[in-house]
Amino acid sequence: MVTAVQPIANSTPVAPTTDQRSSGTLRACAALLRRDFTLAWRRRGELFLPLLYAVIVAALFPFALGPDPELLGRIAGGVLLVIVVLAMLPALESMFRSDLEDGTLEQWLLAPQPLALLALTRVIAHWLTTVLPLIIVMPLLGALLNLPVKVLPVLMLTLLLATPLLVLLGAVLSALAAGARRSGILVALMLLPLAVPVVIFAAGAIAAAQSGMPYVAPLTWLAAALVLAIVLAPLACAAALRIAVEA
Repeated sequence: MVTAVQPIANSTPVAPTTDQRSSGTLRACAALLRRDFTLAWRRRGELFLPLLYAVIVAALFPFALGPDPELLGRIAGGVLLVIVVLAMLPALESMFRSDLEDGTLEQWLLAPQPLALLALTRVIAHWLTTVLPLIIVMPLLGALLNLPVKVLPVLMLTLLLATPLLVLLGAVLSALAAGARRSGILVALMLLPLAVPVVIFAAGAIAAAQSGMPYVAPLTWLAAALVLAIVLAPLACAAALRIAVEA
């Protein structure tokens, strides 16, 4: 008696499609953002430290220089810019250190998502939780220092361009120093020389707006540098994180 031969099912795994890979990458990035926001909310007391630092430093300038409205208004833009830069520095040290200590970075290396994209997601979460509140309170501090109202939009736009650029540069340095002990001062010392051109262009735009001159050119340079950093900084950050994990 001849029996019919049943066809053997194809057991070859089917590769995920492009849409499935894109959907998985978006879900992974969204999950990382939710995790970072949850951890930031649990440590929300630490989020107020940069704000408190900015308010205290801005309040000390009228006492140190005197209550001259003209003098305060002339230096207000540069003072607020420097305050934001200095308030950002302490938080950059811990951007990747906790992930290296608890093994999260090793999971990132094993994940199917690009490491550079995960690093960029961490940078976005860090900027939203640490730097954006500083930018929000800048109008109040500008009023405290008698900043002209016409300069306030230029100041806000300058900060929206300069601070992400500084965070991207700081992320690369933080990844390089992730495995080092007491790397806060090291990251600050390495970042400050890189921040000088950013501060020069940002302060130039604010000074031009105060004097009634065109200020588009410095903002254009900042925007171009930001686009370049968005492309290159995550790649450099990913390479530095691989070195930190393998070390």
